[in-house]
Order: sequence, then structure tokens, then C-alpha cells
Amino acid sequence: MQLLWGTSDNVVRPSVATIGFFDGVHRGHRFLIEQVRDIATTRNLASSVITFPVHPRKVMHPDFHPELLTTCDEKVALLADVGLDYCIMLDFTPELAHLSAKQFMTILKENYRIEALVIGHDHRFGHNRSEGFEDYVRYGQELGMEVILARAYSNDGIMVSSSVIRRLLSEGNASDAGDCLGYPFFLDGTVVGGYHVGRKISFPTANLRVNDAEKLVPADGVYAVYVFVGGQKYAGMLSIGYRPTLNNGTDRSIEVHIFHFDANIYNQPMRISFVRYTRPELKFNSIEELIEQLHKDAAEVKVILS
Repeated sequence: MQLLWGTSDNVVRPSVATIGFFDGVHRGHRFLIEQVRDIATTRNLASSVITFPVHPRKVMHPDFHPELLTTCDEKVALLADVGLDYCIMLDFTPELAHLSAKQFMTILKENYRIEALVIGHDHRFGHNRSEGFEDYVRYGQELGMEVILARAYSNDGIMVSSSVIRRLLSEGNASDAGDCLGYPFFLDGTVVGGYHVGRKISFPTANLRVNDAEKLVPADGVYAVYVFVGGQKYAGMLSIGYRPTLNNGTDRSIEVHIFHFDANIYNQPMRISFVRYTRPELKFNSIEELIEQLHKDAAEVKVILS
């Protein structure tokens, strides 16, 4: 896949395209992209997605803080895996937001050689939000660009959208979120120093500092996870929260106990891949009660990951 940042210089082939923010590149997105690829193959055209590096709502409302399923780099990596020819990354600016749908489609046609645009019936773009699919079809006919209605995606009757997946993760439902995404939700970051209490109670942990502050962090609690560090995959038990038994205060931590692991990985990149939520964060009356619960948690997580 060729990534184009706001330039049409390298678009050498006319293409079939779709447009969206594609946060998470979930199953619904992939179903849409498959349609783009199929149409492109049939017509001997390239396949493209048109997307943005920053959430459009943040551009229009600077106080808005998105909780992203994927950072821009993660999104590009996921899009590259679905077999597209081009990913056209447009800077979403106030000027772009104020273009009419027809003006925007004219840019796509003239600057990026988009011959056909595949969109859902309820998709809206351009400053006039009252315009819809029939209007886009009419503009396309005037421009020589076909506008094609995408088939809707259904996951056993379950609505799949980025907002639904965010809600599932905010509830701790990592397994259903992963099913909607089509892959386990993950956090990328760097291993940083912690309080070193875990090692004293025989449950040493690696503390993760997430790379992007706008990346969504799932609900507080304990999770069965896989950990990717140093080019290897390990089973692990993750805790997100404020460590109330240890009086951690207002510092929210993301710490993982990696099974059968004792290497020094400070300052190394690490990915945590979520499998299943096991319990909420709890406050125990003593360190002994906490240790007893951690042994139960470890036994449960090992069964889940076995």
C-alpha cells in the first residue's frame, strides 16, 4: 500500500475509493474496503481509502479529546494489511470542512483520480449535512464519478461501529470488543519504572506508559492478556487502576505480570493485547488478602490463555 500525505503527485492509477476516519479498522470497515477492492478488481482500477490523521471533530472543536481505538500510525498499519493500493491521508482543516460535498468530490476526481466512490447510505460529508446519498450520486454524474451504495455489514445482528467498540472497552468487555474489531484490542507503549511492590510479593510487574495520550485505555480491572516484548509473545495478567490496597493515590497505572519471565525490559517498547476481562479492581484489607487474590487471578488467567 502506498501512503500519500496530502499530495496527488504519486497517484499514478485511477481508483475506486471510500472515505472515513476508520478508527480501529474494525470488521465493518474491512467489509466496506473489501467491496472497494472487489469493484476495483472488476474494473481494472486501483483501490484507495481516503482518511485523516486527526479526528475531524477535534479540528472543529479543539476542546474535544478523542479516545482512539488506533493511533494514526496503527491505523495505517492495519489498513496496509487489507490489501489496498493507496491510503490518501488528507489534513482535515477548517477550510476542508467548509467545502461543499460537490467541491470535495471535485478535488477527489481532479487531484486524486477517483473514478468511483463507495459509501454507505447514511454517510455524510461536506459542510451541508442535510445532503445525502442521492445528492452525491447527482454530483458524481456531473463530475464523471460513479457513487456506489455500499452493502451494510452485519455481525450476527450486532451493530459494529467505532463508538460501540469504545463503549464495550469502557465497560471492560475486551472479548466482545475484539470480536467487533476482528483482532484483539491492543495498547502500545514503553516499559517504565513503577513502585516495585510487585516483586516484593512475588508478582513483579512491567508498567506501561502508553505512546499516545489520546489512545483509549479500557476500564479499570484485571485482564487476561498477551504481551509482546523483545520480539517474543508471552501470557500475562494485566491490572489497570489506582491500586487502592497500596494507596496509590490518583495515579492510574497499567501494569502487567508476565508469566515465566524475569528479564530487565525497562525503556523497551511493549504491546499488550487484550483477551478477556476477569474482575474489577478491588480494595483488600491487607497485603495478604491481595496476594491470595493474585494467586487466584493468575490461575484463572492461565486457564483462559491455555
